[in-house]
Amino acid sequence: MAPADKSGGEHSDASAQSDPRDELVSHLPALRAFALSLTRESASADDLVQDTIVKAWTNMDKFQAGTNLRAWLFTILRNTFYSARRKTKREVSDSDGLYAARLSTRPDHDGRLALRDFRAAFEQLPDEQREALILVGASGFSYEEVADMTGVAIGTVKSRANRGRRKLAELLHLGENEELNMNDQVTLAVMAPNHPVRR
Repeated sequence: MAPADKSGGEHSDASAQSDPRDELVSHLPALRAFALSLTRESASADDLVQDTIVKAWTNMDKFQAGTNLRAWLFTILRNTFYSARRKTKREVSDSDGLYAARLSTRPDHDGRLALRDFRAAFEQLPDEQREALILVGASGFSYEEVADMTGVAIGTVKSRANRGRRKLAELLHLGENEELNMNDQVTLAVMAPNHPVRR
């Protein structure tokens, strides 16, 4: 029998390391926001997050301790989304306008740009540009982390984010030196190249 250490346990090394499963709940809001940006539909986003958590839980032995758990979860979520999309080979349409009817503007918004206008413009971006803006801008990941998550070069991530910002500015009819006059931190982070949201 192994002698007990003075702290009262026999396996102090094992107990010193926390189980990453304990941290999963703290990442749910960010995962849901990313899932919603990909699926554009609340129920599908919830399903995607649930699938992501199940996969992460069952494959936790593949997670490398000391690395970025959130980045690992985002990678699982992204891969799950694109795998399902390849299988169905079709996008969910909003032909009856139910999704558009659920969009709303922030009350008492003091900027010149309504949140509804931003969302409508954001939805027009290609998937790759929208994904880059969400991960780099709104979620606050570095270009390097996003490149690792998406499996593309850092330059490709930067290019997608910059093209997305230019296209958004064009869709929102912003002049070259015109700044957004908004108080929404996430929207500003998406539009500003060096203004990530704090995680």
